[in-house]
Amino acid sequence: MRQLLRRRHDPLRQLTPREREVLSLMAEGRSNGEIARGLYVTEAAVNKHVSSVLQKLDLRLDGQGHRRVLAVLAYLRA
Repeated sequence: MRQLLRRRHDPLRQLTPREREVLSLMAEGRSNGEIARGLYVTEAAVNKHVSSVLQKLDLRLDGQGHRRVLAVLAYLRA
């Protein structure tokens, strides 16, 4: 039951497979440029995926610039 409730509240469920892939590479500490080269896409495409991930995880700009870290933490908790 606990696992079922966890799945319902999993914020990562709303991410596309590509967004999850980008987020997992972010969790490995890769830069957007490194992610782009590894996925054979442009850095602009990666920037778009990262922005989408941050938006879907409701990580708004807070003035401290920690949204990327918070996204990775959400990934690691899931």
